[in-house]
Amino acid sequence: MELDLKDYLKIIRKRVWMIVAIVVVATVSTGIISFLFMEPIYQASTKLIVNKSNDQVGVSQVDLNTVNLNIRLIDTYKEIIRTPRIMDKVVSEYPHLNITAEQLVEKVKVSSVNNTQVMTLIVQDPSYTRAASIANAVSIVFQDEIPKIMKVDNISLLNEAKDMEGPIPVKPNKKLNVAISFVVSLMIALGVAFLLEYLNDQLTTEEEVEQYLGLPTLAMITKMKPEDFQNHHSKQTNEQRVGGRSDVKLNQ
Repeated sequence: MELDLKDYLKIIRKRVWMIVAIVVVATVSTGIISFLFMEPIYQASTKLIVNKSNDQVGVSQVDLNTVNLNIRLIDTYKEIIRTPRIMDKVVSEYPHLNITAEQLVEKVKVSSVNNTQVMTLIVQDPSYTRAASIANAVSIVFQDEIPKIMKVDNISLLNEAKDMEGPIPVKPNKKLNVAISFVVSLMIALGVAFLLEYLNDQLTTEEEVEQYLGLPTLAMITKMKPEDFQNHHSKQTNEQRVGGRSDVKLNQ
């Protein structure tokens, strides 16, 4: 295991500049795209509660069966709120939103916490003011239309989406994007380095010859650059000149 670990570290050191280049390029590119080019998206939400209907308001005792029924009705309401019956009504009553029913269906998300009678209506949009207006409009229309659809009046608006100064966008999460890009690019760079090493079948060192062939190295040819030949030729020429001068002195 120690030998294997050393081999891995050797591969990483051998291709460290390639790994660093891939990570830097990917991380910087993600940062530039996230901070400069991606449009911020804001989120607004309203809360609706499914409670007792109007004919039961005077009943002081809480009926557990009624509560359980209201909780089960939430799944039905979550589907109804995103139907054309509601969305078309929003489009007709709030034309200033400048949005179609199909776009509303894509924007509006409805969630609920298990075993509670509360629904949360969430809208995301590049403009927080528009997101809040859409969330409030859909909630009001749904509250008005559900008695006509289900023949019960058990929806109340807990809180509206209010205007905010300096809202914080929910996406893109710029720092998270950069962190994910760093981790993913590092994994890819390491994978490429190990793949290139696996595909490389050349033996370049004495240790590799002994490890893979089991034979001792008798000789090794040093790789020389063109300038090395020039330096060697210049050295030989200088030696010949020095040697010629010595012969002349000796003859004298």
